[in-house]
Amino acid sequence: MSDGGLRRRGWKDRLGDEVECVRCGESFDSTEVDRMLWCEGCRARTSARATRVGALTGVLTAALLAWYIWTTMRPTDLVLGGWAACLVAAGWIASKITREVAYGVFRSIPDDRPSGAR
Repeated sequence: MSDGGLRRRGWKDRLGDEVECVRCGESFDSTEVDRMLWCEGCRARTSARATRVGALTGVLTAALLAWYIWTTMRPTDLVLGGWAACLVAAGWIASKITREVAYGVFRSIPDDRPSGAR
């Protein structure tokens, strides 16, 4: 079936040609913002912040797991490489999960800074 040459309107069609980033307040073309009306720079800064939080969580998780393994299980030298691989995997997984959760949380928190402080 043909739609008679009419294109279905998307969410960006309802925006004007120029929109303001809700985070930094700068004006951008409507094609340069995402669905939450964040510009690329604000998304990159938030992603970098979430990556730092994730990396810290990964390192702390690996350190706590290493302490637990060392004090509770007392690994032998025979399988030390296996325990090290377990620590690396646990830290990596914890950092990835934390990064994604932190990114979602940071994007959902409104920016309470005054307009001049951005």
